[in-house]
Amino acid sequence: MRILLSPAKNMRVDTDGMPCESLPFFLPQASALLRRLRDMDYAGLKSLWNCNDAIALLQYRRLETMDLEHNLTPAILSYVGIQYQYMAPQVFETGQFAYIQEHLRILSGFYGLLRPFDGVTPYRLEMQAKLPVGDCKNLYAFWGDKLARQLCAETGLLLNLASKEYSKAVLPHLPKSVRVLTCTFGEEKGGKIVEKGTLCKMARGEMVRWLAETNLTDPKDLPLFDRLGYTFSARHSSDDHYVYVKGGTDHASSRLQSP
Repeated sequence: MRILLSPAKNMRVDTDGMPCESLPFFLPQASALLRRLRDMDYAGLKSLWNCNDAIALLQYRRLETMDLEHNLTPAILSYVGIQYQYMAPQVFETGQFAYIQEHLRILSGFYGLLRPFDGVTPYRLEMQAKLPVGDCKNLYAFWGDKLARQLCAETGLLLNLASKEYSKAVLPHLPKSVRVLTCTFGEEKGGKIVEKGTLCKMARGEMVRWLAETNLTDPKDLPLFDRLGYTFSARHSSDDHYVYVKGGTDHASSRLQSP
């Protein structure tokens, strides 16, 4: 099983906390993207990044000195965002780090696909950014089926906790032999499940933490997730789409035991 997760816009540098174990799978492609970004002027980059002047200036200066192979931060400690706050990897125990290193994969517009302890440097490039690269009109075309092929080489089951923006870079390229199980976290209103961005990010991060704490490898145990007030809803779910409702009343049978 591999767990797909989106990155966060904000990143930090932490070269002292924990060592990196490897460089990213697609470092040559990241290097090509870096060259493409360096060819752009400030105005074009600011428009691409869709941010204010303070952030644009910071990112512009980072591009000038960016080194993809030295002074790196483990990806899992580099991203700063709500889902990573709720995952709280800084306080994982050894076995939990081993779990996410094996099972968790972070999707990235710049790096493509990251293992938790791949070394990264701060960047700003969302997957949906309208960046032509060579003959490719955008990043989805640039990455093509590369990310899906790497994941297929690792597993036949993907637990999709990524946003639509990022999962779109993988799911259309998967063969039918790979099972994709997507999780939705929402509230029931008027008979419909309504998702709220911030709450979804909180739940995704919390689920990764729960998965690591319980060392879960059997997808049959996923309905037992019940943190942050969510309950698995069998009537809203299907074999490939698990729905968790905040304040719901469905209950999964207990079969999972923490190691």
